[in-house]
Amino acid sequence: MHSDNSRIKCLVVDDEPIAIRGIVNSINKVDFLVVADTCNSAIEAGEILQHEKIDLLFLDINMPHLSGLEFLETLENPPLVIITTAYSEYALEGYRLQVVDYLLKPILFQRFYQAVKKAQSLLEQSTKIINPPSDTLYVRQDGDKFERINYKEILFIEGLENYVKIYFPNKMLVIHQTMIALEKMLPNNLFFRVHKSYLINVFHIDSIVGGRLFIMQHEIPISRAKKELLLESVVYKNLISK
Repeated sequence: MHSDNSRIKCLVVDDEPIAIRGIVNSINKVDFLVVADTCNSAIEAGEILQHEKIDLLFLDINMPHLSGLEFLETLENPPLVIITTAYSEYALEGYRLQVVDYLLKPILFQRFYQAVKKAQSLLEQSTKIINPPSDTLYVRQDGDKFERINYKEILFIEGLENYVKIYFPNKMLVIHQTMIALEKMLPNNLFFRVHKSYLINVFHIDSIVGGRLFIMQHEIPISRAKKELLLESVVYKNLISK
C-alpha cells in the first residue's frame, strides 16, 4: 500500500458529473493513485493548478468556454496529462501536445490502467536524476549509464517530445528526461525558462535582440513577457553589473 505522499496526485476535469465519477472510481482502484481534486471546467482547473501540486491531469476535451486542448496550450509547465474524450478525431492534436495517453469514452478499466502505468513510469523516470551536494549532478542516459555534469557549464537545455538536449560549450548530451523534472533539479537563480522548449543558463547569455536571445552561436526565442521578467530578475542584474 502506498502512502498519500508517495501516490500520484490526480486532478479530474470534465463537465459531465457521471464521467468524473467513473474516472474517480477507477483511480480509487489503483493503489499508487489518489484523487487530489475534481472540477467541471478548464478555468477551474487552471485555478487549482496554481495552488495545488498535481502530478497527473485527466482532461476532457469538449467543455464550455475553453476546451481541454485549448487549456493545455495555455499551460507552460503542465503536469502529465491523460486525455479523456468521446471523440477520436482530436487524437493527433493531443499527441502533438505530448499527452501520456488518449482514452476514448466509455473508458474500459484495462485501458485506464495501461495509461496510468505509463504515467507512473514517466514520473519514475523523472526522479532518475541524482543531485549531489555540489555544482554537479548525474544524468541518466540509455540503460544504466550515468554521466556526471557540472550544471554551471550548461549553456541551455532544449526540450523535445520525450527527451531533452543539454548544450555545453564543446558538446551536447541527449537524455531521456522531461524538461519539468530537469528544471526542478537545477537552481532557479541560475536557470530561467525563456520558452516552453528552452531553459537557459543566465550567466551564458551573450545578448538579447528583440525576440531572440543569443548564447554563443545559438539563437533562442524569448517572448516579450519572459524578456521583461528576465531583465527585471536580480540574477540578470548581477550578470550585467559584472
